[in-house]
Amino acid sequence: MIVHEDQLNLFELVAASLKKDIECYAFGGTAMMFYGYKDETKDIDLLFEDETSRKEFIDAIKSLGLIETTPVPFYIPEKLREKDKPLMFKREDFRFDLFSKRIFRTSLSPSMIENIYAKHEFKKKNTLTINVLSKEHIVLLKAITERKNDFDDIRKILEKEKNFSWPYLIDEAVWQHNHGDSWVLLDIEKTIKELKKYFFIQEKYLKQIYAAQK
Repeated sequence: MIVHEDQLNLFELVAASLKKDIECYAFGGTAMMFYGYKDETKDIDLLFEDETSRKEFIDAIKSLGLIETTPVPFYIPEKLREKDKPLMFKREDFRFDLFSKRIFRTSLSPSMIENIYAKHEFKKKNTLTINVLSKEHIVLLKAITERKNDFDDIRKILEKEKNFSWPYLIDEAVWQHNHGDSWVLLDIEKTIKELKKYFFIQEKYLKQIYAAQK
């Protein structure tokens, strides 16, 4: 596990090891700690706009002693057959899950880029910029990744966040579906059905999903 203060210190060390400025997008437990939704995480989830940026980040964390590991224990087999699965690097107490352009079939969308929650710059000789995705995008991506504890994290966000926008999330899911993600609507449908055991979620959102699937 890594706590938020340690995560910030780690990003400072990464920035100091970079050979050029790079930018990425935080989701998962990493983003949740920036919001204050949770105090610690095992996996630092980052999405890069291109492979060059991801490679530069990987070179930096390798210089800090992290080693590559397999994603097999953490993701379901259907996801791992995808071309855009993560590259993973670990130490004993935490790991990085690093995606480039897509998270399996889910693209870095214009909405994700335009509506970030926060931007954090870690400036050394070069700058590491961490863009924190919106809470709705965090939930959508946790529904997609389907790792252990992802559903519990979604519940935690909804319990803490009173201004969650289901219309925004559904619009993003439909956009992803229309741009090649054939899983996203099924993943969101499954997640909403499970969440309805704990929260009031209007039926119209499921109807929107069904309509988009036709």
